[in-house]
Amino acid sequence: MSKVKNSRFSRRKFLGTGLLGAAGVGLTPTLSLAKPTSELAFARKAETLRLGFIGLGRQNNGLMNSFITIPGVEVVAGCDVYGVKRERFKQKADEHYAKEGKKVEVEIYENYHDLLSRKDIDAVVIASPDHWHALMAIDSCKAKKDIYLEKPLTFTIKEGQELIKAVRENNVVLATGSMQRSYANFQHAVKMVHKGRIGKVSEVHACVGGPPKPFDLPKEEVPQDLNWEMWLGPLNADIHFNHELNPPITLNPPENEKMWGAWRWYKETGGGLTTDWGAHMFDIAQWAIGADRSGPIEIIPPGHGSTEYLTFKYANGVTVTEQPFDEKETRGCKFFGSDGWIEVSRSHYEASDPSLYPDIAEGESLQGGGGRAHHLDFIDAIIQRRDPNTPVEIGHSTCVTCTLGNIAYELNRPLKWDPKNEKFPDDQEASKHLHRPYRSGYRL
Repeated sequence: MSKVKNSRFSRRKFLGTGLLGAAGVGLTPTLSLAKPTSELAFARKAETLRLGFIGLGRQNNGLMNSFITIPGVEVVAGCDVYGVKRERFKQKADEHYAKEGKKVEVEIYENYHDLLSRKDIDAVVIASPDHWHALMAIDSCKAKKDIYLEKPLTFTIKEGQELIKAVRENNVVLATGSMQRSYANFQHAVKMVHKGRIGKVSEVHACVGGPPKPFDLPKEEVPQDLNWEMWLGPLNADIHFNHELNPPITLNPPENEKMWGAWRWYKETGGGLTTDWGAHMFDIAQWAIGADRSGPIEIIPPGHGSTEYLTFKYANGVTVTEQPFDEKETRGCKFFGSDGWIEVSRSHYEASDPSLYPDIAEGESLQGGGGRAHHLDFIDAIIQRRDPNTPVEIGHSTCVTCTLGNIAYELNRPLKWDPKNEKFPDDQEASKHLHRPYRSGYRL
């Protein structure tokens, strides 16, 4: 497991700190079953790790609820371009610390650079729209902040390449929010595949959903406390405000978002379900078939060749298709081997033979671990100055695969890909899609 060089936040600050009962949550390459998250805790200590949050929408709510309850961690700052979401963040943090009887000053900012300029912040949690991921994360690297970055890692392949350089040159810890790597059921499924328990794997069905569509939302008036120009940031597209892009909330009465930000469903602002769920399910597929830090060698969109589904072909002979494995179109993966099969999602685990099921003690859950374990892994990675279970290179290789799928959809033809050099061999048309031009004033 890779070590990350020491930074301002050293192991000494967490002397005596460790995961209690943490076997199987992804802290090591082992894939044993995770303990229930209630058994996972950090020992309290005098010194603390201080977090700042960038992007305070719906996803932030769950992240904050988890990180703020980890002993030894303090949430001290939040940043968003929408004023009402900044106020909600501060209210929640202040209420939490008041209930705990702790005095923690929580500051809020509109511009993330102001948050990054604080020397007392050790790490940041970034849950902004995808088009901001790379610039915010690279700037965080330069500010020597460790980073928990939501998936998909970046908006373009070129951005991911530059982010890897920034992480390694600045010796920071970066964890990708592909939290399924910390779920016990996914861990066990991968363990069975790696051990050869279903024989040679030839095919994987990974159900994630389709590509993004052209932006078609009607124009609406921008709320007074939303900095729309700052929300757009580097986007070089004619995008106007619509409340579905930045769902409204209220503080009195308290009402949270009723939908996910719709920016993810449009090709100008996101990657559709291909990147939204692909960052989870293609991630598990590649982990299981040994394609981490690599990727497919051919991408075939629906309607070409013998398949009606988006298809990825790998050098080891495995084919991964974006294809349902049940009538419910469950978001998950099904692995087909010469000696059996395994299908796994967040809610279930099925296999062709009883010997492929995990041994579960009474009171334990196959769905153990999950987001909480993933967050604990990030904190422990900071303490140990090591790579988390989803480091930047793995987050990037998964994101590349998702993006390649969308490029194939867009060009509507098969593509050849060189995963080692991350290039389209002799394909100038496809190569133009490795990056998107930014608006004036922004550069990678």
